[in-house]
Amino acid sequence: MFASCVPLVGPFTSRCALAPSSSSSLLLLLSSLSLLLLSAATPGLGSELRVRVRLADGLITEEVLEADSERDAISLEFKQGDGALVTFVADFKQNVKIFRALILGELERGQNQYQALCFLSRLNRNEIIPSESMARLRQKNPQAIRLAEERRGLEQLTMSTAVNLSRAGQLSSHVYNVCSEAHEAIYTSQDDAKHWLNKGVEGSVFEILPQTADTPGLQPCRVTRDLWQPCLCNYSLRLEWYPCLLKYCRSRDSTGKGTPYRCGIKSCSKGYQFTYYVPQKQLCLWDEET
Repeated sequence: MFASCVPLVGPFTSRCALAPSSSSSLLLLLSSLSLLLLSAATPGLGSELRVRVRLADGLITEEVLEADSERDAISLEFKQGDGALVTFVADFKQNVKIFRALILGELERGQNQYQALCFLSRLNRNEIIPSESMARLRQKNPQAIRLAEERRGLEQLTMSTAVNLSRAGQLSSHVYNVCSEAHEAIYTSQDDAKHWLNKGVEGSVFEILPQTADTPGLQPCRVTRDLWQPCLCNYSLRLEWYPCLLKYCRSRDSTGKGTPYRCGIKSCSKGYQFTYYVPQKQLCLWDEET
């Protein structure tokens, strides 16, 4: 479970490192879904919510959702069934999404203990509930195992541009803290890079990576046999449960007039597939033909 991230402090305060854990510690307890309610929390303060979620492979994980209404940002962190630690940050101030994956390395094949990847993209309206609402979210039964009400389709993203970590603060103040382990493995799409350039971000933040049209013989990593050849890598992840929309109910006063008020959330699940250039297949061993 999430306890394999040490220390357990979240992306807003410091970085985490992987620690050994066993999936046998995951509880396969079924229980009915319970309501998530919006409470009257003190505005301007951060909050943390722990939610038990069933993954696609049937395992149960614990998501840790944090909201920082002062910095207007939300984070979601959980461990996948394969041991990878996934962090998602939504920066509402600068309309940026950050995905980070800390992937366990294959030591017997010459990899490091773990490999870090970061992907940046624009945050669109109504993708996730506001930080102020997230900070007020409470659950009646913390032991309930949750399933998303809406399963959204897979979003495929070609991340053809590298991002310079030392200058990425122009995109979001959270990038350095979240993506420091990724070093030279921070990516975005060419369309998003152009959007940010038009907004005044400096060109030195970005570097266009080799593509199939520019590099004859560049193939997907899954069909590349030579571990030291460059290729196009695919990495997939799924945010299995997150609050995507606010629900509204109506109350009536003594005159019968209806007044809408926020009374809960709708939960969603969404998958992402990132395609990006790697200088050697050794950096993409999970993307192989089966």
